[in-house]
Amino acid sequence: MKNCDNDVLLPRPGHAVLAIVPPGSGSGYWAGGPSAVVADNGVYLAYRLRRPLGAGRGYAVAIAFARDGVSFGAPVAVITKEEMGTESLERPELVRLPDGRWRLYLSCATTGTKHWRVEVTEADSPAEFDARRREVVLPGDVTKRAVKDPVIQRRDDGRWHMWATIHPLADPLETDQMTTEYATSQDGLDWTWQGTALSGRPGEWDSRGTRVAAVRFDGHSVTAYYDGRASAAENYEERTGVAAGSDPVALIAMSAPGAGPAASSPYRGGGLRYLDFVDLPGGRTRLYYEMTQPDGSHALVTELR
Repeated sequence: MKNCDNDVLLPRPGHAVLAIVPPGSGSGYWAGGPSAVVADNGVYLAYRLRRPLGAGRGYAVAIAFARDGVSFGAPVAVITKEEMGTESLERPELVRLPDGRWRLYLSCATTGTKHWRVEVTEADSPAEFDARRREVVLPGDVTKRAVKDPVIQRRDDGRWHMWATIHPLADPLETDQMTTEYATSQDGLDWTWQGTALSGRPGEWDSRGTRVAAVRFDGHSVTAYYDGRASAAENYEERTGVAAGSDPVALIAMSAPGAGPAASSPYRGGGLRYLDFVDLPGGRTRLYYEMTQPDGSHALVTELR
């Protein structure tokens, strides 16, 4: 298992290069929330684009392709919040199905509420996603819980695994809190919730919320990389931590009490979040993550290990 002690797969911001630039300068302009898949001798990268509150929020999800995993050109597909009938879009999850088709999970904010739901669309290729052909797979509950940012894996035994972020909605003053719940499925569409996989630790840097962003299996061991924050004021500037366990529904944060996050941006609020990995032919691994820039914007960056 790779962990904080050997630093093998932790982000190293000084080594990162830009993959997707933010859509504007300054706080509230973000390119990030990456979900990457190796295919067609390159990397497909799905990501969210955002403007500040009042100027569009999460206005689109785009998918781009790069032969080298770095030099992404114009998107091959763009899905807008208007097409999805949502107030904002968050991190997508791009999955290639066993039959070669593609599936895109989209986190959608229900207009005028704090509620989030997840919808899904399928296509023969990433360039052919059509928002008119979609269905809700994780409805949440508009009065009780928001569901968003799923991290999904299909294992060799055919079983699907998901870690999704849950926000409580009963108390309007507490909706920024977040935990990660784990679910399983036989088809990636009909999910059975198994319980809370990771939650914040009182008094620690992740006390206000934990959002699993990437998961790696090593035999029976599970390593999860997650976003955390200690207060509502740190919303949007989460840092990265590591959790581990032998059961995907029972993850334990690895940082020692008072040690703080495992990785953060050196700029502004320190945001370094939504980490994702792809294993490349030849045995190397490419990291993608969203990182705060000197002007307060968020860029999508990448590293090769």
